[in-house]
Amino acid sequence: MLDRMRNWGGTEADLARHYPGEDYLTGPVERLTRAVTVQAPAAATYRWLCQLAVAPYSYDLLDNRGRRSPAELTPGADQLRIGQRLMVFELREIDPGHSFSGRGLPAAERLFGPIAGTYAVEPIDPHRCRLLCRLVMARRRGPARLLTLALVCGDLIMMRKQLRTLKSHAERDSSPG
Repeated sequence: MLDRMRNWGGTEADLARHYPGEDYLTGPVERLTRAVTVQAPAAATYRWLCQLAVAPYSYDLLDNRGRRSPAELTPGADQLRIGQRLMVFELREIDPGHSFSGRGLPAAERLFGPIAGTYAVEPIDPHRCRLLCRLVMARRRGPARLLTLALVCGDLIMMRKQLRTLKSHAERDSSPG
């Protein structure tokens, strides 16, 4: 059951792929992969992925203080920069048009231990891509292990909603007509 919670939507290729965020932690880690196929070009999907700099695109009542995440692209949101805070991460690497990676902010790491992650868009063909998040966290023991398990469960729920919402917006903006 825990293995299914560690991987939602990831293909064998997604699981085998290495992302920069995996290099930010040392020692044993838990790897979580969340992914969806998007019926939109990678460039359009990446623009929506960058909207995470503006809002979480998950359950707005829980993670955005009830404010609705924008339904339209925010000008300039795709101009990410190193050191920028994005949700629970501080960005460390950006591959424009493809991915961005970060390390957990101090408040998040106090609660969940060391965490890092990468969001990426992997082209399939000119009209489709994979939208993926790889989260890594230090493997913890004892009572702290319960917080890791809580993060695995909570992340699955929130990330599923987030990726599906971004997918929906990218597909809507890319559909003809």
